[in-house]
Amino acid sequence: MNLQDALTQEFEVIKKRKAEPQEGSYTSYLFGKGIDKILKKIGEEATEVIIAAKDNKREEVIGEVCDVLFHTEVMMCELGIGWQDIADELTRRREKENMNVEKEAKRKAENRTDETVIN
Repeated sequence: MNLQDALTQEFEVIKKRKAEPQEGSYTSYLFGKGIDKILKKIGEEATEVIIAAKDNKREEVIGEVCDVLFHTEVMMCELGIGWQDIADELTRRREKENMNVEKEAKRKAENRTDETVIN
């Protein structure tokens, strides 16, 4: 399964747990505790990513990144944010970056004498 499909599938399960809480479900538990608990878990998992990466423990990093993504998806769902919102913002940022690169290239091309060294 590719990343997009995996995240989409997981997000659908998370949304279902929010709409239809299930006893014994960790996701339902998080929603029941509210945004503060969800945010605390994101912070804890992010710290665990840092520690695993610092210790160069590849498999632990992978697992902890999955935990960060899961808890981030729970937060997104709680706040009414979807993956399309994230994709739209990433696209906007990429377009802005490309425009800045093009502007810089044009500026350099127009000011070629700035790079000339006279001995």
